[in-house]
Amino acid sequence: MKFLFLSFLAGLAGACGFQPLALWPLILLSLVGLLWLVEQAPSLGSALARGWWFGLGNFMLGLNWIATAFTFQAAMPAWLGWIAVILLSCYLAIYPATAVGLAWRYGRSNPLALVLWLAAAWIVTEWLRASLFTGFAWNPVGVALIDVPGVAGLSRFVGTYGLSGAALMIAGIVFLLWRRRWKPAAMVATAIAAGTLLAIPRQAPPKPADAPPLRIVQPNIGQEEKWKEGFAERNLARLGALSNTSRREPRLLLWPEAAVTEPLQDARRGSAYQDDVRGVRRAVRQMLAPGDLLLTGGITVGSEDGVTASSATNSVFAIDGSGRIVARYDKAHLVPYGEYLPARPILSAIGLSRLAPGDVDFESGPGPRTLDLPLVGKTGFQLCYEIIFSGEVVDRADRPDFLFNPSNDAWFGAWGPPQHLAQARLRALEEGLPVLRSTPTGISAAVDADGRLIASIGLGEAGVIDIGLPPSRPPTLFARGGNLLPLLFAFLLAGIAIAVRRKAG
Repeated sequence: MKFLFLSFLAGLAGACGFQPLALWPLILLSLVGLLWLVEQAPSLGSALARGWWFGLGNFMLGLNWIATAFTFQAAMPAWLGWIAVILLSCYLAIYPATAVGLAWRYGRSNPLALVLWLAAAWIVTEWLRASLFTGFAWNPVGVALIDVPGVAGLSRFVGTYGLSGAALMIAGIVFLLWRRRWKPAAMVATAIAAGTLLAIPRQAPPKPADAPPLRIVQPNIGQEEKWKEGFAERNLARLGALSNTSRREPRLLLWPEAAVTEPLQDARRGSAYQDDVRGVRRAVRQMLAPGDLLLTGGITVGSEDGVTASSATNSVFAIDGSGRIVARYDKAHLVPYGEYLPARPILSAIGLSRLAPGDVDFESGPGPRTLDLPLVGKTGFQLCYEIIFSGEVVDRADRPDFLFNPSNDAWFGAWGPPQHLAQARLRALEEGLPVLRSTPTGISAAVDADGRLIASIGLGEAGVIDIGLPPSRPPTLFARGGNLLPLLFAFLLAGIAIAVRRKAG
C-alpha cells in the first residue's frame, strides 16, 4: 500500500510539469521515482498496480479542467464533471500501467535495460492512447518539455511520442547515476545530447516578401454568453469592432471556433431558414473590407428531407470581402459527449446529453485538408481538439504553408487553455509550420515554425494580434515520416535493451 501511495504522489507531482504550472523538472523527477518504484516491484502485478496509480494521479490532476466543462451544461449536475474526470483517469491510467508492466517483465534485471524498455513501451502506449476508441492524446509527457531549450527540438525527428521516450531517457540518466551506473548513464546522456544538437536548426526560415498582414481576434465572449438567447447579434458586433474594417489594405482576419453561432449554410428549404442565413452572411460581409479574407468558425445544418434538421457540421468558413463563401473545412475528429453523444438513444434516456448545446449530433469531415485560398495560398486547418493529435494534422500529399487552429476553450477553466496551446506549439515544431490560434476567451496566439510564441492574448482578455504571416520551414523528418518514426524509435530502444540484457546475462 505504501508503494501505491508513493506512485500516486509521483503522478500528482508529474502533472505539475504541464501547463499552467509548467514545473517541467517535476515531470522528470516523477519519472525517476517511477523507475525506482518499478525496479522495487516484487511481481508483475505489483508493477502494473504502481504504473496504474502513477497514471491515475497524473491524469486526475492534469485533466481537472474537464470538470469545469460540466458547469456550463444545465441538463446535468456539475458534480458529474468530477465523476467524469475520475472515470476517464481510471481508463487512461491503463496505458502507463501497460508500459510499466512491459518494462518490469523484460528489463527488471538490468537498470539500463529497464530505462530503455520503459522509454520504448511509453512511446508505443502513448501512441495507442491517441489511437484507440477515437483516441485521447491530451498531455503526452513530451509536451511538458516544450520550453526546455534544445530538447523539444527532438520532436522534429521523432514527434511528440518519441519526445516522451526521450523524457524517460533523461529521467533514466538521473536514475542510473543514482544507481551508480556511470557508464550506462554517460551513454544515454551522449545519445540525448547528440540528438539535441542535430535537431537545432541551422538558420531561420526566410520571410516571404509578399506575406499578407493578418489579425487574430479574441472577443472575450464567455461560454455563458455564447449561446444565450438574443446574444448572437451583440457577439457578432463585438467581433466586428475588433476586426476594424476602416483599414483598406487586404488582410487575413481570424475568428474563433463557432464565432458565428447562427448557421452560415442551411440545407432546410424553408424561407425563414434561408432568410436567416442571408441575414448572417450580410452582417459578416459588412465587417470586411474589399480584398479581405475571413476565416471563421461556424456551423452548417443538414437536412435529409429539406424540412427538419438531421445533421450539422462544426466548420471553418473562408469568406472573401464580398461575403462569398470560397471554401469550407469540416471538423473531422469530433469530441465524444461534446459534439456527439455515443449510443444516443440509451444515454439520452437516462438523462445524459452533449456538453455543447443542440439535439442534433455533428458529423465528421474527411480529415486534414489543404485549401488553396485567395490572399494567403495553401492553408491547413485543425479545429480545436484536432490539434492535439500528433502526426494527424497535415495533409502530407499537399503540405500547407501554415495551420489555422480556431478553438473554443472558454469552458475549460484555467488549466485547459494553456495545455491546449502547449500542444499546438508542439505541432508547429514537429511539422515545421506556423500555427495561428483564435479563441473566444484565450489563449489566442501566433506560433512560429519552431514552436515559439510570437504573440498571445491571455485568458479573459479582449484584444487582437496584428502580424505578418509567419514563414514555414522545409518539411522536418517527422513531417515526412509521421508516426512511423516514433514507433521505429521505440523498436530501436527495445532492440538495444534486449542486447544489453543478453550481454549482461
